[in-house]
Amino acid sequence: MDVNDEKPRIILEEYKVTQNLPSETTVLDETFDIRKFKKKFRIVIVRYEKYEMEFDFIGVHPFLANTFRRLMLSEVPSMAVEKVFIYNNTSIIQDEILSHRLGLVPLKANPRLFEYRSEEAKEGSEQDTLEFELKVKCTWNKEGNKESARADDIYKNNNVYSKHFTWLPIKNQAEMFKAEEVGPIHDDILLAKMRPGHELDLKLLAVKGIGKDHAKFSPVATAFYRLLPDIKIIREVEGEAAERLQKCFSPGVISLRHSKDGRKVAVVNNSRYDTSSRNVYRYEDLKDAVIMSKIQDHIIFTIESVGAMTADVIFTEAVKILKNKCLSLLDELSQS
Repeated sequence: MDVNDEKPRIILEEYKVTQNLPSETTVLDETFDIRKFKKKFRIVIVRYEKYEMEFDFIGVHPFLANTFRRLMLSEVPSMAVEKVFIYNNTSIIQDEILSHRLGLVPLKANPRLFEYRSEEAKEGSEQDTLEFELKVKCTWNKEGNKESARADDIYKNNNVYSKHFTWLPIKNQAEMFKAEEVGPIHDDILLAKMRPGHELDLKLLAVKGIGKDHAKFSPVATAFYRLLPDIKIIREVEGEAAERLQKCFSPGVISLRHSKDGRKVAVVNNSRYDTSSRNVYRYEDLKDAVIMSKIQDHIIFTIESVGAMTADVIFTEAVKILKNKCLSLLDELSQS
């Protein structure tokens, strides 16, 4: 591999990491040229599954990827249960634990259609609050199979799920939304287990918030990035050594092919999903056959949405937030 190409790299050696920067200026240099940035910058969507997306940031500094990661985790808003009014709870779960569980139930409600509730407001309005009711009572199942030992056959409502949420529209909310558009994303989230004599009677208030205030408002299950791995085999590896080389890397990274004369030879199939384990350095006869590196201005970004918004919308909202922060900073600087 020519490590002196035009890509800034981190070279993964056996006991250390070295950096290789090309002679031409890159986004990692201290001086920033917006024209060169526009020429090199690209976003390539690799995988899109509505609530999960993987894409490539090409030609950017890692700090920018980290900026978007932090914004999605802590400043892109979502709706979550903020207050729980407990009128009756005779289950074995303490009020505080139950309230905490309810707050972590992800809701479908689109936060872009709601406003932030002011701290001075004593009551919620149709613009900033969603109200739910949770009324469940466990009883004996008289119609069930008396010989069965399954709790579902013996009792009724022995499991309390998120599907037991009942939406209570505030004023004209019923005209603005449908019940399936604002309730829990999943109906099978287990909240509590009960037995005959146990009962829950709760009222839940959901508001708009951000993850910086509480993790329950974070719209992503996870958002992370990593540098693009690059693996080059610099000499031919064949036979049993090729099989060992393949096992040194994650599945799919190294494949075995047959040469024209029938020899089994190792080749790089897809270095993208290598985990940089450096297991190859365990073998004296293989450690000089491979050069492993990471391209510093090529970032693989993965977003997994909780479900209220799709992954691409969450990223777009993070871009808008960063833009507004930049405009606010420029205004402050111009006034100083």
